[in-house]
Amino acid sequence: MKNIVELLAPAGSFESLNAAINAGANAVYFGASHLNMRAKSINSFSLEDLEEIASICKENHVKTYLALNTVMYDHDTNLIKTVLEQVKKHEIDAVIATDFAVIELCRQLQIPLHISTQANVSNVETVQFFAPYSNVIVLARELTLTQTAHITREIERRNIRGISGELMKIEIFVHGALCMAISGKCYLSLHEQNASANRGACTQNCRRPYKVTDLETGNELVVDNEYIMSPKDLCTINILDEIITAGVTVLKIEGRGKSADYVYTVTRCYREALTAIEEGTYTAEKIATWMQTLETVYNRGFWEGYYLGRHLGEWTKDPGSAATEKKIYVAKGSNYFSKIGVAEFEMESGTLKVGDDLLVIGRDLGAEKINLNTLFVNGELANEAKRGDKVTFPFERKINKNDKLYKLVSANA
Repeated sequence: MKNIVELLAPAGSFESLNAAINAGANAVYFGASHLNMRAKSINSFSLEDLEEIASICKENHVKTYLALNTVMYDHDTNLIKTVLEQVKKHEIDAVIATDFAVIELCRQLQIPLHISTQANVSNVETVQFFAPYSNVIVLARELTLTQTAHITREIERRNIRGISGELMKIEIFVHGALCMAISGKCYLSLHEQNASANRGACTQNCRRPYKVTDLETGNELVVDNEYIMSPKDLCTINILDEIITAGVTVLKIEGRGKSADYVYTVTRCYREALTAIEEGTYTAEKIATWMQTLETVYNRGFWEGYYLGRHLGEWTKDPGSAATEKKIYVAKGSNYFSKIGVAEFEMESGTLKVGDDLLVIGRDLGAEKINLNTLFVNGELANEAKRGDKVTFPFERKINKNDKLYKLVSANA
């Protein structure tokens, strides 16, 4: 399996980018203009960031994929060309797209192309149609593994090769948020707030509670007290071996709007699972441990999506996160003593004490968790620190000024 199955992680910031790399991602995907499906929900990278992103990833042997996957209008044409020129200049590995204008321009510029899930590719004939333009197809999220396996077998049987000359690769989402709309093509935001989700401006109307009102009697009903348009999050770590058996070669984690610790935790779990499958040590006990770890970061509850042919009905019970842990900001980075491997932080809120679980997030660091077993406060060995104190403790990786220090606590605390 080594170098055959690719683990693709999201990057919505430099913190998340480095977290994905440190967690073992083979590739990252990101946006760098307002022409991507997370344009309004996060502060996307700018085109000026592409050079640094490419440099960081090449240094770490990680591939880079730029999402350019919104619906495109005529007034976007010049920006599309500008973006693709920068992609070409900085040797970004591929563009993820749906719109035929982008697809054609990628062909003209000889830029590798991945067909987005927004294209709703659901059969092998459509895979064959896109083959002269692309190398990778992100299948519709609504397919079962049986349908997926049929497509991958037919690709091999028919010898369907992409523009690069290699057999077409199939990519699917394996973890993260699911949308009630077909492959994410939703119009709720557009109808209600004139903000098109297909232009990266989703306002997540589906995640809200709604009442059903009887117009004759005025009686109101909250259906089953559930958020009936808000599916639970996708999690496939317990069927990852079946996904690989189905012939999928790119495993995609959703989450460009998520924090660096989310990206690190999820990517790390799936990397460990892939390694376990390769080594023949993929067990129920390990799956249970990974599930427990995945539950510590943002989630709306988990299910396996449509892959096992299950009926829809796995709805969230609450609009917020069901994460079992939460992070509390306590301090900012002020110095790092590399010779002795000690980090220094200035306490800005809350308290710290020996035994606390900590999380450090930084632009270059990514995300790193430790248990605090040694603490110095204002230069003296101590058990507890409070706001205004300067704290130091052993930390193996270099921090920068203003990196953020969080205390991890139970979500019920």
